[in-house]
Amino acid sequence: MALDGDWRDRLDDTDARLVDGFQSGFPVEERPFRAVGRALDTTEDDVLERVQRLREMGVFRRFGAVLNPPVIGSSTLAAVRAPDDRFEEVANAINAHRQVNHNYRRDHEYNMWFVVTAASKEVRDRILADIEDETGCDVLNLPMLTDYYIDLEFPVVNTDRFAREALQAPPNGRTGRDDPRVGETLDATDATATRLSETARSDLSELERRVILEIQDGFPLTATPYADIADAADADTSDVLAAVDRLLDDNCIKRVGCVVNHVVTGFTNNCMVVWDVPDDELDEYGQAVGELPYVTLCYHRPRRPDQNWPYNLFTMVHGRQPDAVDEKIDELAADYLPVDHERLYSTEKLKQTGAQYEELV
Repeated sequence: MALDGDWRDRLDDTDARLVDGFQSGFPVEERPFRAVGRALDTTEDDVLERVQRLREMGVFRRFGAVLNPPVIGSSTLAAVRAPDDRFEEVANAINAHRQVNHNYRRDHEYNMWFVVTAASKEVRDRILADIEDETGCDVLNLPMLTDYYIDLEFPVVNTDRFAREALQAPPNGRTGRDDPRVGETLDATDATATRLSETARSDLSELERRVILEIQDGFPLTATPYADIADAADADTSDVLAAVDRLLDDNCIKRVGCVVNHVVTGFTNNCMVVWDVPDDELDEYGQAVGELPYVTLCYHRPRRPDQNWPYNLFTMVHGRQPDAVDEKIDELAADYLPVDHERLYSTEKLKQTGAQYEELV
């Protein structure tokens, strides 16, 4: 449920710079709020109080690390064609698995889409087989193979109709809008072709495993969060800081910052669009589309022609207004991806929880 329409009026300029500037890049150092205070021309205590207040308002879901389940464990996006008269029964059977952390109804022949993240590919595939046995539904298994751009970090203290509308660049120029953190103008996101393995990370150190378990639900909201994590993990603060840096470098942690609740701040509309891109041009298309500011996710998953699934590129667009989302998808299809595609609108949330890291690590 979105906040009241005037929620932005309850934020001052410093709040806005904090919300839109520190969804990532929060310093990995012993007193991170002190460093952010310097960047915002205020004090450590003031930043800490603001983060607490914004979390209580619902603008922030939490403060801490955004973990990357497909890297830490073995993850896949899966779908089934659930009969209408058995839809609830099938959903309950799928949701009963702890390793299923997201499940949505979508307007498509494949009408139930869920994510399975397990400690290994073998466990993941066993869960999919169990779901087939329990539901009688053939499972479409679509592990992520290439990450071009995946990040739900975008400005929300605005009246944008779709994600990053205020940051759209003119055809041959820059936006002229400044990033509140570094004072540089923005035009496009940084997309690269990052190959992903279906096998889980097996080389995590014991400390890294303990740190992941301690931070999976967020960092402590204190002036010394890393020291508090170290106490809980029975480790030295310096070792925890080094472990977090390594996990960031290895993409086990995608970012550290204030995680915004996009639904609460009005970005309630989104659409998953699947595209049939020529295989030999996939990286070219994926990186080009991933760099578009309004594309919030862009990745490669396998085709399954034997299951009537010809699509290999996935994108998502988030917006406050459904017509604005459709407008940007129309632009994608006309100007960037002139290939066959389908639009899969989410119509019902069936399950949404965090990945079960106790098993993963």
